[in-house]
Amino acid sequence: MTFFEITMKFKGYILGLLSSISYGLIPLFILPIKQANFSLDTTLFYRFLFSALIVGTYLLIKKQSIKINLRQLPVLIILGLLYAISAEALFLGYDYLTPGIASTLLFVYPLIVAIIMAVFFKEKLTISAIIAILFVLAGVILLSFKDGEFNLNPIGLGIVFISALGYGLYIVTVNKSNVKELKGFTLSFYSFLFTTIYYAVKMIINKDSFLLPSINLAFNFFTFAFVTTVISSIALIYAIKYIGSTPTSILGAFEPVVAVAVSVILFGEDFSLSLAFGILLIILGVTLNVVGDAYQEKKKIKT
Repeated sequence: MTFFEITMKFKGYILGLLSSISYGLIPLFILPIKQANFSLDTTLFYRFLFSALIVGTYLLIKKQSIKINLRQLPVLIILGLLYAISAEALFLGYDYLTPGIASTLLFVYPLIVAIIMAVFFKEKLTISAIIAILFVLAGVILLSFKDGEFNLNPIGLGIVFISALGYGLYIVTVNKSNVKELKGFTLSFYSFLFTTIYYAVKMIINKDSFLLPSINLAFNFFTFAFVTTVISSIALIYAIKYIGSTPTSILGAFEPVVAVAVSVILFGEDFSLSLAFGILLIILGVTLNVVGDAYQEKKKIKT
């Protein structure tokens, strides 16, 4: 492996970490909106609309083409739907589970990605990756305990699992389809665009209003879109290109750590011993995967 390839690997890990941290900040924005009893569909519509506008404006300023191959259009529509379903299911899960727990349970998706890649695409799992996934799952289980009891709402658990499945399928689709050759910003633009269309159709069917009641709320949506969607998604796409689906998905385990921290510090969610051990296991799992992958690459260089 060349020095350039090693640099790209390192960049991939940094971008994967950035993606997970920015996405983990979702409770910081969504909880005040939900507390104001604002429409979920309207919230998500403006989140992705602003995201599409931000990325589209960047592409326009940089004079980058947004042309796509007609064969890529169905895949881009599917990516938009997967992103929409994942986002909607996660926010619905907040109604049944605490934000920290719901955000954490989303991260069964590394296991979903790993299984899909191994079964359908014959991608070999390293021992360090398998152990890392087990650490992550153990951390997720610990985060689910409260006062010594496993306390999860089954409806909320099912809804968040749908979110995890949608997110996992999004990652695999990006990595294994003909849209992988698109530049990251172009791919993000179309993902956001078709996700926006999905929610616009829902709002029209439900006869929801597209009007925002205040400028402050519009600014909140803009910030929400930029931090948790634009930064997270573009970093995610480039991380997948540089290091692959499975390492990127495992790095995503930092997302619930950030989400739990926000929920505890700002919104008064209980911080228990099991929660602390769960976060520790997730960090250990991520670290093990990064170190294990670096060791494998070092062995390849020597040979």
